[in-house]
Amino acid sequence: MLLSIIQSALLLIAIAVTIPISVFVLECVVAALSPKLSTSTSPLSAAAKIAVLMPAHNEAGTITPVLQGIQRQLRPQDTLLVIADNCTDETAHVARATGAQVLERQDAQRRGKGYALDFGIQALSANAPDVVVMMDADCLITGGSLLALAAKAMETGRPIQSRYLFEVPDKTSTKALISAFAITVKNWVRPLGMLQLGLPSLLFGTGMAFPWSVLTSVDLASGHIVEDMKLGFDLAIAGSPPLFDPTVQVMGQLPDSNNAATSQRTRWEHGHLKVLQDYVPQLLGQSLKQARLDLLALGLDLAIPPLTLLVMLWALTLGITAVAGLIGWGWLPGGITAAAGGALFMAIAAAWFRFARKDIPLSSLVAFVGYLLWKIPLYFKFLVKPQSDWVRTERSSVKSTGPK
Repeated sequence: MLLSIIQSALLLIAIAVTIPISVFVLECVVAALSPKLSTSTSPLSAAAKIAVLMPAHNEAGTITPVLQGIQRQLRPQDTLLVIADNCTDETAHVARATGAQVLERQDAQRRGKGYALDFGIQALSANAPDVVVMMDADCLITGGSLLALAAKAMETGRPIQSRYLFEVPDKTSTKALISAFAITVKNWVRPLGMLQLGLPSLLFGTGMAFPWSVLTSVDLASGHIVEDMKLGFDLAIAGSPPLFDPTVQVMGQLPDSNNAATSQRTRWEHGHLKVLQDYVPQLLGQSLKQARLDLLALGLDLAIPPLTLLVMLWALTLGITAVAGLIGWGWLPGGITAAAGGALFMAIAAAWFRFARKDIPLSSLVAFVGYLLWKIPLYFKFLVKPQSDWVRTERSSVKSTGPK
């Protein structure tokens, strides 16, 4: 009886790990096999009003080229509004010097990007635009155009998420290259797979366009450390699931220092895991309540943990089920786990070959085990004391570049 219970438990564990791996594999394979996409968006109406909303916290040293790049794309009726949020430097002064409109916000209790965005939306409501494009103060549009993103939002009536990637520092470490590859998989490969399947996307926090009526249907005021993901799920549940547009690219920059990289990844991945806990049950429940396949797909997509954690969970499960097989408790769970692992690494290889081999050498991926070891304390910290406050990532200057 006890052995039967143990065998059933091992089988359930193997299946539980296999489900997110299967979704991951499907997304990556579909993306890798997809044809090259070309933009087919109708031109933006000459009468349409666009507002670019940018929250900024102590960005005086980096914000100028970002604002200049945006202003080159705007028309006379469009607005660029910077929210200098709880700043202790000259962010507001520097932003005004570029010609941007600037509002300053000071609130020591309500800290976080969500509150800054809500403050900006309230300010824009007096003369509401047709579309709001949200940009971070350290990101540049390096492919496509901001107006094309806005046009897609107006055409579809849905939130639109651009392709958001990261440039590695000049002094590139293997860890930075692997991190950049993981971001490429999360922010380009998997959303492209979802798009090819006719399914919605997550939001990534910058390079996002929203029809005004859609954006004002949910509450943005939040101190959540990954408010972008939360916003996307709130909008999806409300009936406006985001859509991925890979033809517009926004580029950020990975931190130079190890401490800054650790801080950034901790905030991102703790936030991801917290949203996973909170929203997977909601999305699955709402998919049944509203009879909507798109919410089911979003719930399954969200259930995929960060790539390194997914590999760790698979390796741990494989070890447990292999030991169980060796001591005579049955090989079925181990066989399922091994097959899932083979498919997982095949999907990672396909994603690298199609989307990253020009920028990320194969030799850097060989050091993946070391990268996993670096991430173990980050996940252990989530179990003991998860990060709940937004912390600005220290970074070097933003490299000025225009759309390509």
